[in-house]
Parts: sequence; structure tokens; C-alpha cells
Amino acid sequence: MFTLASPPDGFIEDPFPFYDQLLDQTPVCPQPDGSFLICKHADLSAIYRDTNIYVSDKKTAFGPKFGQGSALYEHHTTSLVFNDPPLHTRVRRIMTAALTPKALARMEPGLIDVVDQLLDTMPREPDLIDDFAATIPVQIIGNLLDVPMAERGPLRDWSLAILGALEPTLTQTQLEQGNRAVSEFKTYLQDLIARRKATPGDPDTDVLTRLIFGDSHGELTENELIHNCIFILNAGHETTTNLIGSSLALLHDHADQRSKLARDPSLITSCIEEVLRFRSPNQFGNRETTRPVAIGGYEIPAGTNLHLCIGAANRDPEVFDNPTHFDITRHPNRHLAFAGGPHVCVGLTLARMEGRIAIDRFLKKYPKFSLSPSRTYGRRIRFHGPAHLPTRLF
Repeated sequence: MFTLASPPDGFIEDPFPFYDQLLDQTPVCPQPDGSFLICKHADLSAIYRDTNIYVSDKKTAFGPKFGQGSALYEHHTTSLVFNDPPLHTRVRRIMTAALTPKALARMEPGLIDVVDQLLDTMPREPDLIDDFAATIPVQIIGNLLDVPMAERGPLRDWSLAILGALEPTLTQTQLEQGNRAVSEFKTYLQDLIARRKATPGDPDTDVLTRLIFGDSHGELTENELIHNCIFILNAGHETTTNLIGSSLALLHDHADQRSKLARDPSLITSCIEEVLRFRSPNQFGNRETTRPVAIGGYEIPAGTNLHLCIGAANRDPEVFDNPTHFDITRHPNRHLAFAGGPHVCVGLTLARMEGRIAIDRFLKKYPKFSLSPSRTYGRRIRFHGPAHLPTRLF
């Protein structure tokens, strides 16, 4: 039986054949610890919609994992993604108000400038992760929170350590690195917030100012503010890096789709959607049952942790024609890369914009790029994407 905590050889590098097998044979897969792996698109969609039976709160699950009172426990039980109403509603309302179409429209020229500067200064044989994909979201989220350029150096490493702690199993070193990253990030944000309170920015475009002063319904506590600023960086960094990196790898490996996009650049939007489906940056989500439920023939007790396999659901043949085929013209494309229901990703419009602009402008400048065979992928289960993409640009 497939076990997420101890997956079979080859799974971390290429989980997709295993997903296909799970969908065909055991789309609801019990785990040794009493949790369940859920793979079908219809099941995930139903779970996402019902926030009464399936909750996001992780206090019960994260107590033993991180240790109650630890920095990681405090962060992952306070941020938007692992909370339910009323806290989720209050935080999401303020965050959504900060990510208005007006604010995003004002961000687009800055995003184009960031991308173009990276392209203009790129070495002839870059690593498209370190030199491009990973740099873009750090700069954009830095702009979003108006983090001074000279202070952005640690952001990526903090994010990787904090998100790495969400893997199904952890070493003591990973726990220590995650806790240290939360503590250092929190100390930095306390200082940044104090400076911003003294000199507020424009709340229409400065997300940190908007979060500090809240809305007509109230403000966030200082702890909520700090941890949701950390969440904004984390949510916008790893996943967007994976989106851009996977887009470049897939277009390199599927010459027919790359040529199709070159002939019709207007396909860039549907191309990004297909990358999100075919190589979802976030492969897993979680929910906990509040009452007994029946899924796929299994009676699942209250208090059970469910691993929602987004990567498998996005390959479900009951929803997608020829799901193992990468097709940038696919329509409709009802992927679950951004989850669904009340917890649908609050930054989905920004992520799509970053992916669209980065890939469009890269291909226009370097249409003949060629990836080295020595590419590597991240050693993570929850998040999937290239770790290194050595490349020849000409």
C-alpha cells in the first residue's frame, strides 16, 4: 500500500505515475497513522466547499509535529491557510482588500521591470531557478510589502525553511531550521512594522500599510499581522518559483507546445493554466474531519487528517481528457492548483500574472534556450518543482 510518510523509490523525483496508479486503484488510500490520502477531483472539490465537516485548523495535528509553544507551531496555527472562520474570514477580508485589481494593476509595470532587468543581466549559461524563477517572487512580494531592497537577502532562505517544515516527516535539523527562521523573520517584521506605523505608505498599493491599519471591521492583532506577513511571503515564493520553473521545463521538453506558443503568444494565459494543472506547484493540502464521513467506500471517523492530493486530482480522467498529455490549449481546465471553496488561494491573480509575464518575456528574449541534462528537482513531497535548471540561452 502507498504510504505518504515513506513513499516508494522514485516518488519524490516523479510522483505523477504513482498518482495515476492511485487514481486507478486506490483513490482513497488509508495510511498507517490513521489518516487518509484522497485523490479524486470530485472528492477534493466537495471537501474544499464544506468548511463545517472539513476544517483547516491544525492545532491538533501540529502540536505533536512542532511542539506546542514552538515558533513553527505559533506560525502555522496563526496564518491564513491553516485557520477557519471567524479568524480566517477576518484575515482574508483585510488581505483581499489589499490585493485589489487596482493594486495589482499598479504592480504590473514593476513586475515587468524586475523580469526585464533579470533577463538583461542574465549570464549566458544561467541556472533558471537561482537566476530567474526564484528571484522574481522575492522581489515582487518585497515590493508588495515595500521591504527595502537592501533587506531582502534572507527572505528566500526563511521561506524555504518554514515551508520545508510542512513535509510529512521531518528531521531534527529541519525543525531547528524552521523554528529559527520563524523567530528571525518575526524579529525582522516587528522592526519593519514599527517603521511603517511611523511612516505609513499608500494603503491602496502598500499591502503592509493596509494590513497594519485594517479595515472598517477592525484590525489584526500584532501577532496575526506578523504571521500573515510571513504567510504572504511563503505562499507567494515557493509556489511561484515552482510555477515559473516548471513552465520553462515543460516548454523545453514539449517542443510542439513551445512552437504553438511561439506562433500564437495569446496562448500564454492558457499555457500557465495547463502548467498549474500538469505540474501543480503545491501537490498536497490537508483537512481534518469534524464528524464521521464516508468517502470512496471508507467510513472515516471524526478527527481524521485527510491528505488532499492536488497533483492526482489534476490528472483525474473523469474530469480531464487525456490527462497525462501537456496541452497548452486545454479548455476547460478545472484544475485545483489554487485549492477551492472559501480557502481558494487569495493570491491566485498575482501568481498568474507573475507566471504569464515571466514566461512571455523570457521566451521573447531567449526563444532558443536549451536546458542542460543535469537539471534537478526539489526533494519535497508537498511542493514540486525544479531545484536547478542549468541552461544555455543561445
